[in-house]
Amino acid sequence: MRLIFMGTPSIALPVLNGLVGEHEIMALYTQPDTFAGRGRQPVESPIKQRAAELGLPVEQPLNFRDAATISKLRDLQPEVIVVVAYGKILPKLVLEVPPAGCINVHFSLLPYHRGASPLAGAILASNLFTGVSIMLMDRGLDTGPVLSQCQVPLFDHDTAESLGRRLSVIAANILPEVLSSWSNREIQPRTQDNSRATYSGIVSKEDGRIDWHEPADCLWRKSRAYYPWPGIFTSWQGKTLKLTKVVPLDYQFDGNVGTVVELKDNKVFKAGIITGKGTLEIATMQIEGKKAISSSEFIRGRQDFIGSILPS
Repeated sequence: MRLIFMGTPSIALPVLNGLVGEHEIMALYTQPDTFAGRGRQPVESPIKQRAAELGLPVEQPLNFRDAATISKLRDLQPEVIVVVAYGKILPKLVLEVPPAGCINVHFSLLPYHRGASPLAGAILASNLFTGVSIMLMDRGLDTGPVLSQCQVPLFDHDTAESLGRRLSVIAANILPEVLSSWSNREIQPRTQDNSRATYSGIVSKEDGRIDWHEPADCLWRKSRAYYPWPGIFTSWQGKTLKLTKVVPLDYQFDGNVGTVVELKDNKVFKAGIITGKGTLEIATMQIEGKKAISSSEFIRGRQDFIGSILPS
């Protein structure tokens, strides 16, 4: 099929790679370059970098509001548009361009976790299963009919990053067959049950700020859902303190929430924090300006950390 691929982050790469050589890719659409560092150097998206390796043309429109952008898209004459974590809402004019429609790869079992952060949403909700949904896009937010789904278990060690890698490989494996079947009219799209829909909105940096009144297991889920960004964090002595790996414990210490306590595990002393329910053991942590280290190393050099009360 003649197709256009729209995507931006690295999670979209396995799906793109699975289409290369199997379909005629007319162009890759990705978000405009960002700028980072002291010199504000441009940073290209992983999809744009891959396009250069493949020798494929790249388009980076700010939006699809002007006639020239829509005209250029039409001139490419795609049969289908494949969208994976593109990061932009496609208007009606774009959805109407390809005769086979716009097909979105969404990393949840729709109608659950519609929206921008389905990976984090599934972890925060303690779902036992999640998966990949391949759907026809309409004007709603992930509301279109589903062409195919694949369910997988969600493990306690999963983070948003590791889960995303796993699901993107699954999507890459199933999408080519879905495109073939859809092109041959062998799939009957399934309407979503809107009464069961849940939403997972955009994650902000503030979502990672710790409220010690929350239960330890809730903070543990957040640490996994928000990894690698924004992570979960608090502050100590005026500096941001990231808790990069944590473990929830049922044991409840006496004391104010947010109080740092000393834990002993097989003769090794570690730091824990009193929460609204249970204790949050800190496996690794990172103070602003330093690298991540174990809590054992941290408290060896900072004896006054034990007994301090961390802010929510």
